[in-house]
Amino acid sequence: MKRKWQIALTWMLVSSGISILWGLSIGQASPNGSGDFKGVYYDARCLLQHLDPYQEGAPLGVYQAERGRLSPSSDTLRQALTWTVYLPTTFILVAPFAVLSLGTAHLLWTMITAGSLILAAFLMWNSAAKYAPVLSCALICLVLANCEVLFAFSNPAGIAVSLCVVAAWCFLKARYVPAGILCLAISLALKPHDAGLVWLFFLLAGGVYRKRALQTLLVTAVLSLPAILWVSQIAPNWMREWQSNVAAISAHGSVNDPGLVFVTGPLSGMVIDLQSVIGIFRNNPHIYNPVSYLICGALLAVWLVRTLRLRFTQTTAWVALAAVVPLTILVTYHRPYDAKLLLLTIPACALLWAEGGVTGWIALAVNTAGIVLTSDIPAVILLILARNLHTSTVGMAGKIGTVLLVEPAPLILLAMGVFYLWVYLRRNFNRVSAAESGRLQASA
Repeated sequence: MKRKWQIALTWMLVSSGISILWGLSIGQASPNGSGDFKGVYYDARCLLQHLDPYQEGAPLGVYQAERGRLSPSSDTLRQALTWTVYLPTTFILVAPFAVLSLGTAHLLWTMITAGSLILAAFLMWNSAAKYAPVLSCALICLVLANCEVLFAFSNPAGIAVSLCVVAAWCFLKARYVPAGILCLAISLALKPHDAGLVWLFFLLAGGVYRKRALQTLLVTAVLSLPAILWVSQIAPNWMREWQSNVAAISAHGSVNDPGLVFVTGPLSGMVIDLQSVIGIFRNNPHIYNPVSYLICGALLAVWLVRTLRLRFTQTTAWVALAAVVPLTILVTYHRPYDAKLLLLTIPACALLWAEGGVTGWIALAVNTAGIVLTSDIPAVILLILARNLHTSTVGMAGKIGTVLLVEPAPLILLAMGVFYLWVYLRRNFNRVSAAESGRLQASA
């Protein structure tokens, strides 16, 4: 087994090394490079200078005062510095970086992102290897080799998603539990829409898992309260300003617009929520938002009922997480770097593959397709194909073609969620091994 984990770790380091080196080179060559990190960095710099980061253009003003004017081609970076969309809880974690110079802070941020992502990947292999070591390693390496955009833009999702995955492993393995609580609390503070449903699973699962969820909530509150008080003192109207910023950056033609303009633009395929698919057919937020919430809400309701009725073990928990992770990505605004949360589905895939049969093949197919179609390199290939083929959104046939070529990721994520939910509903999880039950009780 030691030989196996050495080989697996080597492949993971090679795969992640490709993403890190390639992504950083892209970031250095692009006028928008490390734009997501610069956004939160200068938001925190505003607070350190007693300026309101939620005031439109305030972070941009601090950036220009320290580094000069942006180039005309830095549209994405300009929007990130103009409208602050992160919650105040983010700043208590980013503030220590903001006291450093930008170069030093970015280097440290990149190291933490890379280290946490590799750790999360290895822990998922640790959970899946007893079922299918080679298969799970291949899927994990596929994820790690397609993180170029994450490292090019240095989005906080890299840390938030990785820490969420680490926390799930700690809770389910009943090891390093205090570290897991802290990891999940930081993840919730950074990006609650990435880690929220994972936390909800542990809350609903009952027993020791509910205890871990409540402990995490307490730590999150301890981390968040000082940040909220800090921001409220400097920017008493931050909530109204934040809502205005979210509306502005999600408007038609803006960087977070899931509608038709964005789908067919230069960054097509970079929004992977369900709204981006429905928006191709009806480019109206009053339609694509409610329809997305209705579809995802119905699936989530079924998942909630099943979760409340089950007695959980480590095995059943992996299947439950595999069912809810695709819904996490689909229900609201997400990009491919948020989809690294699919690492949490790999143990369930390995489990079903080891059991054999048609279900195992379907699990492999949906997991592979889900990872590939939310990956950076395939997304670029699809974008090039779409441009060369001059896809049209005129008529029903054109809209369907656009979805299949430009926005296949939300469709496969929906299929993935439905499949794992079906497995979650139909399997008999009532037989709990005495050994696993005893271990869970001992850890409570």
